[in-house]
Amino acid sequence: MAEVGALICYPVKGCAGTSLDDAVLTPAGLAHDRTFMVTSEVGVYRTQRRHPRLALIRPTISADGSRLTLDAADPAGAYGTVRLDVTTSAPRRDVDLFGAAFQGIDQGDEAAAWLAEFLGTPSRLVRVPPEHDRVADGWVAGPSGYADSSAVHLLSRASLALLNRRSAERGAPPLPVNRFRPNIVVDHGPDGDDWAAAAHAEDRAHRIGIGGTELGYAKPAVRCAVTLVDQATGARRGPEPLRTLASYRRAASGGVVFGAKFSVVRPGRLSVGDEVVVHEWGAAEPVRLPG
Repeated sequence: MAEVGALICYPVKGCAGTSLDDAVLTPAGLAHDRTFMVTSEVGVYRTQRRHPRLALIRPTISADGSRLTLDAADPAGAYGTVRLDVTTSAPRRDVDLFGAAFQGIDQGDEAAAWLAEFLGTPSRLVRVPPEHDRVADGWVAGPSGYADSSAVHLLSRASLALLNRRSAERGAPPLPVNRFRPNIVVDHGPDGDDWAAAAHAEDRAHRIGIGGTELGYAKPAVRCAVTLVDQATGARRGPEPLRTLASYRRAASGGVVFGAKFSVVRPGRLSVGDEVVVHEWGAAEPVRLPG
């Protein structure tokens, strides 16, 4: 039996994740996932690509989404904690996400000042408006908040195990799953004889059922420089995993791929330990070796 080994929500895009025992899966992904985003003063998104210290910001969101707390992995406690009453009624402002224009609800000067001090650059915090109508493309398209693309990122432990074996052959240490910031981590069952024991099986899992929910395959997860950031220290530790992934996971369409993105076909509840059932298998995007 393949099963959910971990559920992780990232309330603020680019910041630390929160591990969950169970979660509500909405049409746009795990409840509150990537609902907030840090931007420049003119609304351009910030991510760990340029601001790796985002990894040290630990957001906590209330179940109803009305309260957001930000603190930092800072031994000296120099930055304190900011607690916000989330607003959905403040004026909208233009934001830029990978060159696409969207709207955001600014969460005020207190959050902005705290983020600016911690990141060392003027910043604002915005929330997805209730009327946000972004639809991410893919084999199965679907709604998405401020995620890079599709609503749900799924990765199997078997895929990570293969990557770490190949990295070890190059003398590199194993990497934890948080380097890849998945929402759902799939483990194989006790007998180990199932689809989740096969590395990159998620590439071919086109319809997945978990509990009462269903996911539809959208696209492979193209990896970027965020995977070079140590999520515990907020520092870049390259060149792994991109160097090793480029040796065996270079997509024919460009970039290196690891894990898969999914759209939500049927919302509901899901929990760690739920069985993960593939209802439909399909072809994977071709992956070629360099040269």
